[in-house]
Amino acid sequence: MNQKTVLITGANRGIGLAISHYFASKDYQLIIISRDKSKLGDFIEDLNDSFPYMTEPDIYESDLSDQFTLQNVLNAIKDKYDVIDILVNNAGVYQKGTLDGDIDSYKELMQVNVNAPMQIIKTIVPVMKQQGHGYIFNIASRAGKIGFAESGTYVSSKFALVGLSESLYRELATHGIKVTALCPSYVNTTMAIDAGATISPEEMIQPVDLANTIDYLLGLSQAALVKEVVIECRYAVG
Repeated sequence: MNQKTVLITGANRGIGLAISHYFASKDYQLIIISRDKSKLGDFIEDLNDSFPYMTEPDIYESDLSDQFTLQNVLNAIKDKYDVIDILVNNAGVYQKGTLDGDIDSYKELMQVNVNAPMQIIKTIVPVMKQQGHGYIFNIASRAGKIGFAESGTYVSSKFALVGLSESLYRELATHGIKVTALCPSYVNTTMAIDAGATISPEEMIQPVDLANTIDYLLGLSQAALVKEVVIECRYAVG
């Protein structure tokens, strides 16, 4: 049996790290797109310590805000791998505010949170159609379902990602490709701190909860489709 493959963005910390650990534990070939390969030493060491017999991750360097470089990386991945079983669009950035920021910063936010995932999907979906199966996980946010004051720029990017994900969920089902948006509330990551979370780390969703959600979804039959999963914190349900 050929080794399964998973392409992950934003893999080296927080949610992405937990997801990387999950797929490494399942003996997937990890294909990683990272903004700076030179900063992945601790990430690789952590994986090797945890999974000493795993296949070495295949790492490509690209800032998601750079469309040209990203496309070159995606083309290289597409040329190398005949099969890409799973895509996890996890990388994202947070930006506080709504009307008080400048348009250039908003454009960069949308590029990383929406345009780059779309660009990745457009490149990888033909591979999945050719192979007749695949699963795309878009790591969105509860902020992609509910608008919050003082976070309009970030919220709008996540609403866009959730909308894109739902459209693809409906379009790709007949091709054997599943699409699910994961929409967590505060996750115990640095982004939650940046977003002004007022609850303790212990009261937040843990990154491993996202990995466990993916595990559950992958365990469903091919006929079972899940459009999105909203995960809320016990102490921040308002």
